[in-house]
Amino acid sequence: MKQSSHKTLDMILVALFSAVIAAGAFVSIPFAVPFTMQSFGIFCALLILGGKRGFLSVLIYVILGFAGVPVFSGFKGGVGVLGEITGGYIIGFVVASAVFVLCEKLYKGRKGKTANAILLLIWLFVCYAVAVLWYCFVYSAEGLISAVSVCVLPFILPDIAKLLVAVIFSEKIVNILKITIDKMNM
Repeated sequence: MKQSSHKTLDMILVALFSAVIAAGAFVSIPFAVPFTMQSFGIFCALLILGGKRGFLSVLIYVILGFAGVPVFSGFKGGVGVLGEITGGYIIGFVVASAVFVLCEKLYKGRKGKTANAILLLIWLFVCYAVAVLWYCFVYSAEGLISAVSVCVLPFILPDIAKLLVAVIFSEKIVNILKITIDKMNM
């Protein structure tokens, strides 16, 4: 396949996964911080596209949301979302995805489900840390223990389940994409 065809495919996949992340925001169960499927979309973007392109998908998603496109949970958009309880997660998506890219470089050559799960666990830890710090900043009177109980504890098990499904799902999708690209090269 020509280099320009690869770039076109990359742009299409990055845009597609930005849309997948946005669609995940619309699957929402109300709670103090709503349960959504955004993280599942991000996990898949990072594993299927790789760190750099996955990061771009996350970044485009967040930029669209800050520009006012209603892609965040609850069909919200705009910079004002930063002042809400979910603001820390949105910033955390970008920061954690950047850390994923760095960790992926450190893990070079290590592939497979275990390595992918470890990378996503690091992503999850960083995202939670940013969300907790943001919560403490926005709701300063609450304190760290309150922030962890609101921003982390209710989400650990669902996020680990999403992480495990993403690891299995993404491996299958990567294999399908490789076969498809190989056929296009013939």
